[in-house]
Amino acid sequence: MDLTIGPNFFFWQAEAVRDFYRGLASAPVARVVLGELVCSKRLPFWQVEIPGAVETLLAAGKEVAVTSLALITLKRERKLTADLAEMGLPVEVNDLSALAHLPEGRPFWVGPLVNVYNEGTLRWLIRRGATRVCLPPELGLESVAVLARLGREEGVPVEVWGHGRLPLAISGRCYHARLHDRAKDSCQFVCGEDPDGRDVETLEGQPFLAVNGVQTLSQSTASMAHQVDALREAGVAALRLSPQAKGFDRVCTGWDARLRGGLSAADLSAALRPDVPGGRLSDGFLKGPAGAAWSGAA
Repeated sequence: MDLTIGPNFFFWQAEAVRDFYRGLASAPVARVVLGELVCSKRLPFWQVEIPGAVETLLAAGKEVAVTSLALITLKRERKLTADLAEMGLPVEVNDLSALAHLPEGRPFWVGPLVNVYNEGTLRWLIRRGATRVCLPPELGLESVAVLARLGREEGVPVEVWGHGRLPLAISGRCYHARLHDRAKDSCQFVCGEDPDGRDVETLEGQPFLAVNGVQTLSQSTASMAHQVDALREAGVAALRLSPQAKGFDRVCTGWDARLRGGLSAADLSAALRPDVPGGRLSDGFLKGPAGAAWSGAA
């Protein structure tokens, strides 16, 4: 089992993006997915950093893929998606409409926003050309084991969410813009004020979700620290770490130590909790009563 870095969900300044991917070059991870997943309006502010990041990561021996948008709605977004196929890198599909822009037989990866819930779907994607699949984070352990077994039989690595705020939904409306009484088309990129998303509370003041532009995330940071042995036994090939604004170097080194047996689940959780978005950890989708549950609470 090794580590994959997923695409950054958030709107960071170009300099922060540059520093982030330079740091990943020396991180103990096997592969990196980069590109804009959430909002195409953000891309012009930092896309100039993508070629340099790709070159740096490839030179460091990492596998590199580029992500599609999670929701493709506009003509210019369809063109952006078609252009991904010309980059010479694997495309990670997070919206199945992206497949229309990939030539038949072109290998691709499947991201966690695609609803791969059963063997039929996974088998169809593999026949279409999928060579790596990250399962949706809301799947339970039994389902993960079934799909991981099929992946092994087909020679396609299956990975699951390891660390980060969970991607729960994408909307046509921008929550950040509405929160600040702005229209989506004149949002003034207010989502950039919340580099890990903005927490949302219930009317009773309880932590509930987080918003990131048009994206809904979990309020807690999901962590499979206590589930490594179960996932390894289930045949999972990799864990996915999702970027966060603070302490991501410690996330990578801590998880590498956990996989190698040099760090316990409790120690990893204690080391990472001070920097995690939302301040809480969870792993309930895998085996718990609810997604926000945390097996390490005791």
